[in-house]
Amino acid sequence: MTALTLSTAAVPGLRADAIVVGVAKGGKGPVVAPGAEAVDQAYDGKLADVLGTLGASGAEGEVTKLPAPAGFKAPVVVAVGLGALPKKDETFGAESLRRAAGVAARTLAGAKKAAFALPIEDAADAGAIAEGALLGAYSFDAYKEIGKNAKKGKAPLAEVALLGGKPRDAAFKAAVARATAVCEELNRARDLINTPPNDLNPEAFAAVAQAAAEEHGIQVEVLDVEALEEGGYGGILGVGIGSAAGPRLVKLTYTHEAATKHLAYVGKGITYDSGGISLKPAGHNETMKCDMSGAAAVFAAVVAAARLGLEVNVTGWLALAENMPSGSATRPGDVLRMYSGKTVEVLNTDAEGRLVLADALWAASAEQPDAIVDVATLTGAMVLALGSRTYGIMANDDAFRSAVHEAAEEAGEAAWPMPLPDHLKKGMESPTADIANMGERYGGGLVAGLFLREFVGEGITWAHLDIAGPAFNEGGPFGYTPKGGTGTAVRTLVRLAELTAAGDLG
Repeated sequence: MTALTLSTAAVPGLRADAIVVGVAKGGKGPVVAPGAEAVDQAYDGKLADVLGTLGASGAEGEVTKLPAPAGFKAPVVVAVGLGALPKKDETFGAESLRRAAGVAARTLAGAKKAAFALPIEDAADAGAIAEGALLGAYSFDAYKEIGKNAKKGKAPLAEVALLGGKPRDAAFKAAVARATAVCEELNRARDLINTPPNDLNPEAFAAVAQAAAEEHGIQVEVLDVEALEEGGYGGILGVGIGSAAGPRLVKLTYTHEAATKHLAYVGKGITYDSGGISLKPAGHNETMKCDMSGAAAVFAAVVAAARLGLEVNVTGWLALAENMPSGSATRPGDVLRMYSGKTVEVLNTDAEGRLVLADALWAASAEQPDAIVDVATLTGAMVLALGSRTYGIMANDDAFRSAVHEAAEEAGEAAWPMPLPDHLKKGMESPTADIANMGERYGGGLVAGLFLREFVGEGITWAHLDIAGPAFNEGGPFGYTPKGGTGTAVRTLVRLAELTAAGDLG
């Protein structure tokens, strides 16, 4: 992963492959952002004019390269757009800095070192730039040839020096350390999401979680098929029974001796979703390795909480299964007895995520945590509602839903609160079982949330994050978001844990 350092070195004498500066969109053309004063001075104060002549406007995501001034040891200046110029007495927002740093880091793939001279007012700005650089430099190269003679890809930017940071300041060092821990785990989640399903089945995912847990002092328990059968986990077994690769339920437990609160995170981990007997059509199954993104986010968040030493107890539940058609697979019309004791009529085997989550939610509820948050690539309906970059938040408590939304905004993740209208429950009535796994077609994302709510213990605060839209980016990269697995919800979950540890959440 890209190395990060804080530096107070003078820009002209800094040995690097490139100097990155920020440029904003002003009313009369590009405006050089704070942090780039030394570079602008070397252009005789005309850097904005030069960039304007080259067609730069300062728009977000824009990149302009130009030769470095005479006397600079770095050969190239990379000007990256920050978007609109802040109003008087305002500064650039954290998300603008993250995105600009991400674009610059991705642009400089193959370089050994770059110096980022972006606007830094305080430690929070340094942390945002660090996050953007680490996330933007990410690439998934496990299955590619990388090297001098390779034509398939370039190695990620190796090192970033954050100019304007204070190497000896405790707040700055803490901000960079936090960014490193969170981004390393988020990028690990991205790796898992991008790994082909022939190499990441439930057993393999569980092994990754076990190794990480042992490394970071996290307690881990893995329920295999035999243990799931003995425990009566009918939802997880019902989904995974059709695959040669058996399901798993992984429990990760991070505790802190000073903690007074307990959060439970539950992640949907369908390592490949064919739809089962309700088979997905061609064109809808090629990216279904990403259907374990919720479990990847929960796994990453628990490990990040442990690495940060947060004063909160966090339990992660990874409900892992592969949804495949076979002679042993669950059929539409079958009835499953869930871990909670409720029975579910399976009307569509492609609505499988809610089945594995239901068992994990009930297991999490048994420990009476202060709050439960589940994360899942659950419904195409949520993508239709909110698009490919925003996830939906549902909850059984309006104040908690608002708190989760605020945490997402603070973390830089696009999310939107959604309702749970009780009238939609009627569509899940079954003549055979306690409830069906399908309901009305319209509002399908809300129906799924209502189904999950049935498996949350009484009196427990709960939120559901449907990340189906932003979990896997099928388009081109943007900001610090790569093509492929994105690691959506990791930063929200970490922020929730931080707020809880600080006593600011419930």
